[in-house]
Amino acid sequence: MIVLKTRKLKKYYGSGDTLVRALDGVDLSVERGEFVAVVGTSGSGKSTLLHMLGGLDRPTSGTVWVDQKDISKLKDEELTIFRRRKIGFVFQSYNLVPVLNVYENIVLPVELDGNRVDKSYVEDIIEILGLKAKKFSLPSQLSGGQQQRVAIARALAAKPAILLADEPTGNLDSVTSQDVLSLLKVTSSRFGQTVVMITHNEEIAQMADRIVRIEDGKIRNGGEAYA
Repeated sequence: MIVLKTRKLKKYYGSGDTLVRALDGVDLSVERGEFVAVVGTSGSGKSTLLHMLGGLDRPTSGTVWVDQKDISKLKDEELTIFRRRKIGFVFQSYNLVPVLNVYENIVLPVELDGNRVDKSYVEDIIEILGLKAKKFSLPSQLSGGQQQRVAIARALAAKPAILLADEPTGNLDSVTSQDVLSLLKVTSSRFGQTVVMITHNEEIAQMADRIVRIEDGKIRNGGEAYA
C-alpha cells in the first residue's frame, strides 16, 4: 500500500533570470513499511523535497499525499495538526528539551497533542534503542549518539504514518552513525514504520531498502515503489 506519494511536485524560488527550480516535477511513491534513502549532493533539492513531504513548506505546484491525504490542500491549522499526528521528524540537531529527561522528551509530542501515551509501545522503543539505562537522564548527560536515539524514539512515539530523517547522522562519528542507522532500520522493521531518509552519504544510503537519486530538482532513478 502506498503511504507517501508526490505527483508533478515543483518548488520554484525567484523569477526571470533569478529563477531557481529547487524541485522540478518530482514523482515519488513509497510503500508502507519501506525504508527509502533519498541521495543527492548539496543543492540537488533533497532537503527541499523533505520539507515538502513533511508539510514544512508549500509547493509551487503539484501534490503531496501522506496516508491518503493531499496535504498540499490543507489549511495551515489543519496541516499543523496533521503533521503532528502523522509525520515524525529526525534532524541533524537533536532538538531535545534540556530540562526534560529522556522519557519526558520522548512522550512530549504525544502529550502536547492531548493524546494518551501508549506506555507499553514507548517502553518497547526505549528498549530497542538501548535507552533503558538513560530513561531518567537529562540530554546534557547523554552522548551525541544517545541524543539522536532519543530524537528517533520521540519521532516514533506518536506512531506516525511516515518518519522523515534529514541527514540524521550528520553530527555523529562513523561508528556511531552506523549504530544509529542500524537501530533506525531495526525500528522500521519491528514496527512496520515507513522511513524516508535524506543523505549525501552513499555508504549510509546502502542500508535502505531502496535508493532514490535526485539531481537538479529531478528524480533520476528509483522514484517509484518497486520501480
